[in-house]
Parts: sequence; structure tokens; C-alpha cells
Amino acid sequence: MPYEFLKGHGTENDFVLLPDLDGTVHGELSPDEMAERVRALSDRRAGIGGDGVLRVVRGSRADADWFMDYRNSDGSLSEMCGNGIRLFVRYLVDAGLADGSAPIPVDTRDGIKTLTLDGDLITVDMGTPKVLGETTVGGEGITWAARHVDMGNPHAVAFVSTLDEPGSLLQPPVHDPGVYPEGVNVEFVVRRGERHIAMRVHERGSGETRSCGTGACAAMVATAVADGDRPAGQDVAYRVDVSGGTLTVTWTADDRVLLTGPAVVVASGTTDL
Repeated sequence: MPYEFLKGHGTENDFVLLPDLDGTVHGELSPDEMAERVRALSDRRAGIGGDGVLRVVRGSRADADWFMDYRNSDGSLSEMCGNGIRLFVRYLVDAGLADGSAPIPVDTRDGIKTLTLDGDLITVDMGTPKVLGETTVGGEGITWAARHVDMGNPHAVAFVSTLDEPGSLLQPPVHDPGVYPEGVNVEFVVRRGERHIAMRVHERGSGETRSCGTGACAAMVATAVADGDRPAGQDVAYRVDVSGGTLTVTWTADDRVLLTGPAVVVASGTTDL
């Protein structure tokens, strides 16, 4: 039976969005059936194409009306998606399901995130980062030292001399399964100037993507820690350039990370994939 979909992106990190407000459209699928549907929708040649799928459902908590059911393009579950949740809220506001003049709470597998709108830009409070130990990642015969940062999902941030250094990123970078038993998002970062970095990212379950919101946050936090630029009584904001655009990441004086960037819906329709 055909069902509704939308397509959109945040700095070209693109998603298929599935409105399922009362849970009757996709909610009866088994986990394996839902994973198969996500893979079909995400396929860039035989489907609609995307880095993942956002399912919009009513929340079950009193303090959040909506839940973001997010899956990577391979069908696997993910705890959080910083670009995806901005697109999720853009849809809610455009569809008249949320009031964009006030903060909007959205439940996720990493807890409730609060988003605010300012024109074309949407800011999400990503919560308190966990700056963990050193690890290593590798690829194409090279090994890099990396910082383990948890933004609700796992990240390894490695500093490189140029963004070409990691190579094609067609395969997941090698990582320590003892540190990351469920896989890891890997960010390769270069410094562009004062509080200005650029990055490439290989996302767990999706491959290299043109942007990663949680990854931009992890990259900013790892850079600030490495440079001794952690908040000390005032907010610290970095520009983060990704392949699909620019994000702003702010580490606040009260130890929260705020991610700001655009999110746009570019298409809608019906499908029976």
C-alpha cells in the first residue's frame, strides 16, 4: 500500500522522512521488515536515496510530543542524528504540528533534545559531551591517533594534515572493537583558523556522508580540548565546514553543546517501496 514520504537534508546530509503520526503506517512492521524498508528507501539507485530514514511518531513522554525514530541507511538503529533532528523539526513546523516560535522538545534514543528556530537556522541542544580517552583509527595502511568523544553516539576524532589524507573512505576505518563494540563514527579534521575547522566523516551504518551533526559536535569538542580552548565562564563557538556546507557548534559555559545549521525539505510524495 502506498505511503507518504518527504526528502530533505541538513548541509546535504540527506534523509527520507516518514510521517507515521499514530504508528499505523510502519509501526506493525517487525524489526527485520523495518530494516528492509529503510534499506530500500535509502538506496540511491533503486530507491529514493538518503543517508538514513527519520520516522515521525507521537512521543510517549509527557514532556515531548514527538519521537524521532532514526535508522541508518543500512537499517541499523542509531541513538541520535544532529542533522536529522533539525530536518525532523523543520517538517513538524512546516506541517503545523509544532509551533516554531517556542522551543520544541523531541524525544530520541538519546533522550529529549530541545530545538529552537531562527529563520532558516535551527539550533539543537545536543546535551553534555563525554570526552573520553585516546584511541586509534586506521585505513589504507595509515594509523591515526584519535579522541573518543560520546555525543549520545560514539565518535573517534582524528587530526590529519589534509582532508585527502584518509583516502576514499569507501570502507569503514579500522577501529578498536574493545572501545567501540557497536561501531563508530570517524571524523577526520583539519584546522582552518582560529575556532575554525573542516572535516570529513565516515558514519557508522551509512558510509562517508557530506555532513554529520553529532560528528561536527564531536570534532569541535575534540579540537577545543586539544587546544586548551574549553569553556571557562563563557561560551565557545566554532565554525565547522563539512562537504555539504557550514555548521556552527557552541560549547556553552554550562557544559552543553549547541548545533546550529539549516534544514530543508526538498520533495514529497508517495511510494510503495
